[in-house]
Amino acid sequence: MTERFTGNFTQQEPIPDEGIAAALNVLRHGRLHRYNVAEGEVSQTALLEQEFAALMGAKYALAVASGGYAIATALRAVGVEPGDRVLTNAFTLAPVPGAIASVGAAPVFVGVTEALTIDLDDLMAKVSEPDAPKVLLLSHMRGHICDMDRLMAITDAAGITVIEDCAHTMGARWNGTLSGRHGAMAAYSTQTYKHANSGEGGLLISDDPDLMARAVVLSGSYMLFDRHLAGPPPEAFERVKYLTPNISGRMDNLRAAILRPQLAKLAENCAAWNARYCVVEEGLRETPGLTVVERPAKEEYVMSSFQFLLLDWAEEDVLNVVRRCADRGVELKWFGGAEPQGFTSRYDSWRYVDAPAMPATDRVLQGILDLRLPLTFSLDDCALIARIIRDVILKLYQQVA
Repeated sequence: MTERFTGNFTQQEPIPDEGIAAALNVLRHGRLHRYNVAEGEVSQTALLEQEFAALMGAKYALAVASGGYAIATALRAVGVEPGDRVLTNAFTLAPVPGAIASVGAAPVFVGVTEALTIDLDDLMAKVSEPDAPKVLLLSHMRGHICDMDRLMAITDAAGITVIEDCAHTMGARWNGTLSGRHGAMAAYSTQTYKHANSGEGGLLISDDPDLMARAVVLSGSYMLFDRHLAGPPPEAFERVKYLTPNISGRMDNLRAAILRPQLAKLAENCAAWNARYCVVEEGLRETPGLTVVERPAKEEYVMSSFQFLLLDWAEEDVLNVVRRCADRGVELKWFGGAEPQGFTSRYDSWRYVDAPAMPATDRVLQGILDLRLPLTFSLDDCALIARIIRDVILKLYQQVA
């Protein structure tokens, strides 16, 4: 009998009871704005920032309205101005080049390897050019972390400021260091499909008091700096408060309330995601025509999604895999399509960017297939998903090989 999966790839686990109770308390007292507090009260948002800074080992943290807003705020804080050029991954999602464009800057795309990480040789070539960009917005796309030791050696030598987009790597590590702790600033997302779920939201961390002071003012602090438990000292604000525009994008207390208990469970959830990832990985290994992305020993990943490659398959055959898996209940996203769909896109999808052709990157993107692994799936579900994908690919590969 042909196996079929009946689960929902977009169904997330429930908000913890503690988060529901805290959210109800916020709704009952009505003080949703982060700076609207009763006498002696500390806002949920300020507590979230304090707890997230401690969790990430950072001096400062700021909670904002979205991951994309966090990235754009970081770009402004480090001094990116209209007309500047900013390096970033060619394999990423629309909010990354969108954040660069939102500050009037231009993305300069760096290639992707078959490991689905930024091509460090291409990065080295681009930073060696005359008038090379001075900022790299590094996206740890879909949870894949490059050799951060080599990347930081390249960028430090070239005088490049690194901002990390950790939307998919909250809790992951490279060589023992948490993702987000290599660059000058790091942005995280709490959008529904990320490692903490507030529907929409973002977090920003840094150890630099001046950068974080600018970020807090940018977020719309209205000079209420003393209400930030994870903010820099007053003298940092004195240096920037009259020079930095208010571009309001604060997180509210309702979202912060439902996030705090989720962050307390982050390590537990990371282990659960990785267990599901490993089941799918094992089920797809040694499938003819399919390339499993091998993970380096120094990478401690957190994978709430799974990617594999069908390298050098014709477009029609890749689409056949997607269609046949869908017919059996398995939703695959393809990153090689000429038209962006849903949460997929490629570097030449964004027509506001002048992007030269990148043949080596095109080959990789043409082969990337992606599926979500929500915690609502059991390990048996993941084994079934892997069997279905393997069966579909085996049958098609025999026809196209």
